[in-house]
Amino acid sequence: MRKFLVVLDDSRECLNAMRFAAMRAAHTGGGVAILSIIPPDEFNHWIGVGEVMREEARERIHAHFEVFAKWMRDKQGVEPELVIREGEPVPEIIAHIQEDPEIGVLVLGAGTDKKGPGPLVSQMSRSSGSLPIPITIVPGDLSKEKLEAIT
Repeated sequence: MRKFLVVLDDSRECLNAMRFAAMRAAHTGGGVAILSIIPPDEFNHWIGVGEVMREEARERIHAHFEVFAKWMRDKQGVEPELVIREGEPVPEIIAHIQEDPEIGVLVLGAGTDKKGPGPLVSQMSRSSGSLPIPITIVPGDLSKEKLEAIT
């Protein structure tokens, strides 16, 4: 089964990337892998405090994931999987793509402000020539109706 890999973060554009991945998976018989990355700098504290913070970050990720997962199950009939990694986003995304041979497409949401599409889209675009899969960049301001029409 081909899976669409989408990155779960706190950005607004993440919502459209999730929608796109779920709709494409539903229409093509694929799956969705949702990757959330915990940056290493969140835990540069004393060991005990770092462990508590790591666990709190995982709880936030699970809660955020469940919102998207419920929508995917209820509206698209897709059961997503959650993957949590720790490290810098770009190397962790690339590592996950290399480790999971079922990943067929990386789906990223592009920001809509004047600064550009966002750091993740910019950084992954630089690496796109050497990736084993294509990247789909979903504009952050596409309407649900437009997403439905193109998926």
